[in-house]
Amino acid sequence: MNRRIKFSDAYMTFGILIVLLAVFIAEIFLGGSENTATLYKMGAMSNYTVVAGGQWWRLFTAQFVHIGVLHLVSNAVIIYYMGMYMEPLLGHFKFLVIYLLSGVGGNLLSLAFGSDAAISAGASTALFGLFGAMTVVGIRNRNNPVIAYLGRQAFVLALINIAFDLFMPGIDIQGHIGGFVAGFLLEFVLGDAIKNEYNIKWRVLAGVALIIYVVLTVRRGMVISF
Repeated sequence: MNRRIKFSDAYMTFGILIVLLAVFIAEIFLGGSENTATLYKMGAMSNYTVVAGGQWWRLFTAQFVHIGVLHLVSNAVIIYYMGMYMEPLLGHFKFLVIYLLSGVGGNLLSLAFGSDAAISAGASTALFGLFGAMTVVGIRNRNNPVIAYLGRQAFVLALINIAFDLFMPGIDIQGHIGGFVAGFLLEFVLGDAIKNEYNIKWRVLAGVALIIYVVLTVRRGMVISF
């Protein structure tokens, strides 16, 4: 039997989409979503500015900024699709935490290994975090054929997108990989709404790996070169 998704099932997802649209409208009024000065003003990622200017908040804000309408629409459609079934599986709060922190995690890898002369933005860092988290949910609930299938699907989608990234100029592949890794580890730490918290051993290992990831990316990112 098909079940209609209600607003109350995925209100965090709808909230995220509303914020993304509001930010994009602000970009348009401030000079255009493809204007470098506007992107910079709205909080896009700039490695040099993050490190030299101490504007570490850009690691968080860049996930809400988009470069062009197609960039926004492509991310929003997949966030909607993922959120409709992931938010009920994870729980509202855990879904939002994984989404937001994956965005930061993706930008950390971009800071560490991305171009220091480039400006980057977009929700895809957070989106790849959802792919990573859903991969874990699928593995941990492998006895449930539907959830296991959704987990495999998320992993394949991530691989396909990363493969395309290799052949497309101007794509922040580091941000995508970093987002996936962050979401993968965060899901182990936080658990889901089905099995709740995972085995303490796996949670501790994932937590330690997450701390190491943050320390190493920040340390590597502190070295700026053009």
